[in-house]
Amino acid sequence: MALTSPLQDESIHQAPLQIISTLLAENTNLSTQDHENIIVAIAPLLENNHPPPDLCEFFCKHCRERPRSMVVIEVFTPVVQRILKHNMDFGKCPRLRLFTQEYILALNELNAGMEVVKKFIHSMHGPTGQCPHPRVLPNLVAVCLAAIYSCYEDFINSRDNSPSLKEIRNGCQQQNERKPPLPLRLLRPEPLTPAPTGLLSLSPPPSAPLSAPPTLPLAPPPSIVNSSEILVELERNNNTANARRKGPGGGDSEPNLIDCLLVSPALSALSIQLPAQADRVLGCFALILKMLSDYDDWRPALASLLQPIPFPKEALAHAKFTKELKYVIQRFAEDPRQEVHSCLLSVRSGKDGWFQLYSPGGVACDDDGELFASMVHILMGSCYKTKKFLLSLAENKLGPCMLLALRGNQTMVEILCLMLEYNIIENKDTQLQIISTLESTPVGLHMYEQLCDRQRELKELQRKGGPTRLTLPSKSTDADLARLLSSGSFGNLENLSLAFTNVTSACAEQLIKLPSLKQLNLWSTQFGDAGLRLLSEHLACLQVLNLCETPVTDAGLLSLSSMKSLCSLNMNSTKLTADTYEDLKAKLPNLTEVDVRYTEAW
Repeated sequence: MALTSPLQDESIHQAPLQIISTLLAENTNLSTQDHENIIVAIAPLLENNHPPPDLCEFFCKHCRERPRSMVVIEVFTPVVQRILKHNMDFGKCPRLRLFTQEYILALNELNAGMEVVKKFIHSMHGPTGQCPHPRVLPNLVAVCLAAIYSCYEDFINSRDNSPSLKEIRNGCQQQNERKPPLPLRLLRPEPLTPAPTGLLSLSPPPSAPLSAPPTLPLAPPPSIVNSSEILVELERNNNTANARRKGPGGGDSEPNLIDCLLVSPALSALSIQLPAQADRVLGCFALILKMLSDYDDWRPALASLLQPIPFPKEALAHAKFTKELKYVIQRFAEDPRQEVHSCLLSVRSGKDGWFQLYSPGGVACDDDGELFASMVHILMGSCYKTKKFLLSLAENKLGPCMLLALRGNQTMVEILCLMLEYNIIENKDTQLQIISTLESTPVGLHMYEQLCDRQRELKELQRKGGPTRLTLPSKSTDADLARLLSSGSFGNLENLSLAFTNVTSACAEQLIKLPSLKQLNLWSTQFGDAGLRLLSEHLACLQVLNLCETPVTDAGLLSLSSMKSLCSLNMNSTKLTADTYEDLKAKLPNLTEVDVRYTEAW
């Protein structure tokens, strides 16, 4: 009757579907063949109508249990295509979205796997350069986001105690109906000793002396956090590129996950290991996002939809996911259209965007800054060649910019030249360090000479014997230090910070060439005993030395007894013994400040 009635009313087709839904709910012991017969029988009714919620649940079950059934391809494909083309709001009908998600996963289970999914996405876009259906992209993105969220759902629910999708479907919305949360800790493990307040910043401010680095509590071994489906490993943090952010009123704002990963002295990244099924779901829908970014007409809308970073915090801390998503961000960075690459920046001030996440020091950065350089290049090539953008780089990403310029990246060399030309950098020592960085590569030297032809006053800074203070960017190596120090005069250098870099004892060959050096910060480097012995023979004027969290032992520390000018020595978290500490105190009469916490001598 519904198929032959001349009346054009949606309820005529919906009534039989509702009856079928009720019958299926009452008859749960039907065979698989019965299921397929019912689906084939109602298929004509679905050509112009969305399936009701209960029927969607039935279809989802069939996709999960029999993903290779021909019903999935022959019957469900036109239904899902209609949903993606015409659905206006998945929020009002979440089971339509769940059915679409399960259908795509069923396609992925076929022999051809993602090739079938790729063909389906192409069929939704159409053969022309412009997709004729404006709702397809936002609906596909909504399905992808929900699927990716579901991969981390159990962990998220145990963290914030919010109802899961499964519980919502089962009608369990009340707090007292829910299971108690799993005792998980996401952001930080329990310290062995209470941390002093106000010591979250990992690197001392520029004005702070090297003799008084922030005191860190003894970090416990990596913590393992278990839930029923997710294993989270909290690892040690050696990345200190960012300091703790302050709220608008000057107080501390509530740190988000990204802040904690960048700031906490005990953590670096979350190594999330998903179960096999969740891992397949994540891989499937991350790949769909990569497919969507390959269509030129979809890319502007996709960039706009992803600009607010609509992913759970756990996903952003998951190396596998951010690595998959990196392709999408790269596509945005390569697109010359401003409406696309401008979405790399944050939605509003104070909120991180993709530019921050994939820059050196960001939780998603897994390269040496190649993607960061690409993003800066495209942003500087459009309307962002302004003081505001350069000021933002100078305040937040000057270290990565200098390190990449030191390695010959032309975009970063141009950035540093523009900072000098526009007087972005006010500190004279920082200006001199930028000049030395530029002079260390042929392309930098050429651009700097061109700049000096326009601004003669910059040459005056170089004639004064170089800077008195110098801080190397994090992740700098022995080769980077050697290249920098060989590029100009550093006869006036008194204060050098190599904290949180990758330098080793080999850099001591360069350090002994600095006759005026008085303060040296080697905090959290791989500088060892061999380097200490070389320093003690040549740097007799050294007054402040920070060896916190270095692999030095008594064999190297004993050599410091010849450095009679030392007045401040930090040996926090080293292998110092009590006997060596007493020996150093007896032989260093000017030693007034010493830190031996978390050592045997403490």
